[in-house]
This record gives sequence, C-alpha cells and structure tokens, in this order.
Amino acid sequence: MTPDHLGSLGDVQAAFSVQLHRADLGAPVAACAPWTVADLARHLSGIYRWAAGMAQGEASDDAVPVEPHGPGAVIGWYDANAALLHGVLTRLGPDAPCPTLVGPGTAAFWRRRQLHESVIHLWDLLTAADRGLVLDPLVTADTVDEVVTVMQPRQVRLNRMAPLRVGVELRASDAERSWLLGDARAARAIVVGPSLTLALLLWRRITPDHPDLAVSGDPTALAAALSQPLTP
Repeated sequence: MTPDHLGSLGDVQAAFSVQLHRADLGAPVAACAPWTVADLARHLSGIYRWAAGMAQGEASDDAVPVEPHGPGAVIGWYDANAALLHGVLTRLGPDAPCPTLVGPGTAAFWRRRQLHESVIHLWDLLTAADRGLVLDPLVTADTVDEVVTVMQPRQVRLNRMAPLRVGVELRASDAERSWLLGDARAARAIVVGPSLTLALLLWRRITPDHPDLAVSGDPTALAAALSQPLTP
C-alpha cells in the first residue's frame, strides 16, 4: 500500500509547527550539529520554498532559497513556507509535469520527497526536546523505500558514492516489508527493526547498535554500506 503523501505531509508539517512553537529556538539539535532549533527550522523552510518552485518548474536543483535574518521571524517563516508548499502541491495535483531530482516527472515526486524530508526533520526537532516520534508504519516504511529505490541510486548516479557491491537486507518488523540495499544479489548482513528505526539508520541519525535493531550476518558489510553517503 502507498501512503497518502500529501495528507501525511500536512500532518507532519503541523506537528513540526506545534513543536516549534514550544521549542527553545537556541537549543542544540544533536542530530544536525552544530545546528540549533532555529537553524533546523530555517533549513526546512528553505527546502519547502525551493521544492514548491521545483514543482512549478520555477527553480533548479541548485537554487538557494532566501532565509529570514532574525530569529524572531523563524516560526512565521516556517509556517508560511509549509503552507506555500502544501498549497502548491494541492493545486497542481499529483500528475502535473515538473522537474524532479531524478529527471522529468510529476508533482507526486515532491509530495513523497517532502513528506520524508519532513519526517526526518520532525524526528530531529523532537529529539532535541527529548521527545519521541510515532508515525504510521505505512509512512515510515515508505521513508525506507525512498532511500533504497531513489536516494541511494541517485547518489551513485551523481558519483557521490560508489555502487554498493555488498548487499544489506532491511526488514521492517512493523510493516511486513523488506529491501535489499546494494547491488549484490544476496545480503551479507540483515537488519531487522521498526521501519522508522531503519529509516533513521539510513539517514545517519542512529547507529546499528540501537536497541530496537537486530543485526545478523557480516557486520563489516553493514558498516561498509553505512560509511557511504546513502542520502544527500
């Protein structure tokens, strides 16, 4: 099953906004060191503005969005750009043609991409406040799938990393899904855990010794894969 990318994006954006309104903007975000909460919010706001332009065919992959200068404007900047992106993607519909990170495509790409960008950064924000993240496994399994099928292959195409010749199998214990990361026909390491935890592993937010993960097989194969820039 495919999640409702646009609906889920709106939910995650709203959750980020609620937490941002409560947060200390100067608090450190360990997962994105040396960023503060304000830095994280500015980053995600800029990404939203840029992605809205991409979906409308008005920006390039190298565009740098304008950011607010004062910390007092950060919350309003985030809310405005979250609304901008969601509004653009709603108006366009999923089948509108537009450039994507992997070539010509449709706005459906940006619904998915921005949902998963938001999921990871919502975790960053909540973790900075010692809070946990709970999401539908249908969404977080899709976060894993995007890395395996879109982001990591793109990193190879852009020569940001070499192809992974040693396979790693990822098994989501809460979604009855599995993936083979790498170009090998068989896995030399297997990682089992909740889909959100697998996604956080791929996005370098946690390490393989996380208590929610079970690793079997060759640990060096997993270490080799995780040493590569699987995501931008």
